[in-house]
Amino acid sequence: MKHLTIIVPDGENNLSSIVGAYKIFTRANAYWKETGRNELFTIQLAGISKEVEFYDGLFSVKPHTHISGIVKTNLIIIPSLNHNYQKAVEDNELLIDWIAKQYRNGAEIASICTGAFMLASSGLLDGKTCSTHWAVADNFRNMFPKVNLQTDKLITDENGIYTNGGAYSFLNLVLYLIEKYYDRQAAVFCSKVFQIEMDRHSQSAFTIFKGQKLHGDEMVREAQAYIESKPYEKISVEHLSSRFSVGRRNFDRRFIKATGNTPVEYAQRVKIESAKKAFETSRKTINEVMYEVGYSDVKAFREVFRKITGMSPLEYRGKYNKEALA
Repeated sequence: MKHLTIIVPDGENNLSSIVGAYKIFTRANAYWKETGRNELFTIQLAGISKEVEFYDGLFSVKPHTHISGIVKTNLIIIPSLNHNYQKAVEDNELLIDWIAKQYRNGAEIASICTGAFMLASSGLLDGKTCSTHWAVADNFRNMFPKVNLQTDKLITDENGIYTNGGAYSFLNLVLYLIEKYYDRQAAVFCSKVFQIEMDRHSQSAFTIFKGQKLHGDEMVREAQAYIESKPYEKISVEHLSSRFSVGRRNFDRRFIKATGNTPVEYAQRVKIESAKKAFETSRKTINEVMYEVGYSDVKAFREVFRKITGMSPLEYRGKYNKEALA
């Protein structure tokens, strides 16, 4: 029988991802048994404290065991650290070292949402692809520049390390792991029991683009502010580089280094974010919104919109604005 460890970090972190992972894997075990097979996992909650409180003491978790009691495990799940990820990393160095040791000993590791901060602190994500909640992307990139952060992805899977996007999208990661460790039928069964949508691959539709501002390049910050102040205009890179008295090639290089986007990509994201808000809050047609954000070609607008959000303008409006469908 394989061993699953669900980590209970010290500190005020997120309870739902601990409980959710435990419940779904326990149900998958029961399904496996109901279909004539042995339970696949021994499931244990493990930490470095006998009891961890959540939400100002409203709830508490008593882990099954201290991590020192687990010599070998097959799969480790790191829950979300909520908004206290920096303190959680500082308070859980013993856990982080144990996770790295278990990985070197053959364990696979899955981090949920901001649990990626704990995983990245181990050094195991250096040079690898990772996802986390889109809202903490800037902080993550600054703390872990060696990690290839891809917040558009809902799930990453690389060399026995799994990460996922934000908040309750962890349910999709758990289903992904159920399918990988049990089988497709077990994952479908759990999706029906817990009513989780199967096969989601992106969190792009949920992203609110705010731009990467946590950098030290004042020229780029000014360029960002200029782009964001004119979402309805077509702004060429030549115009921007000239405006800030920087050569085109050097402007591109500095902009990409600071923001992770080319100036063109950044302008596209600003425009699409403006279009998203229009679709969410007004009854304007696709063409009206398209023209308002500086596009004149319907095909080009749709392609960029889908690339950034993962869905068409019509699909997006239908999902987030019921009044527009009336």
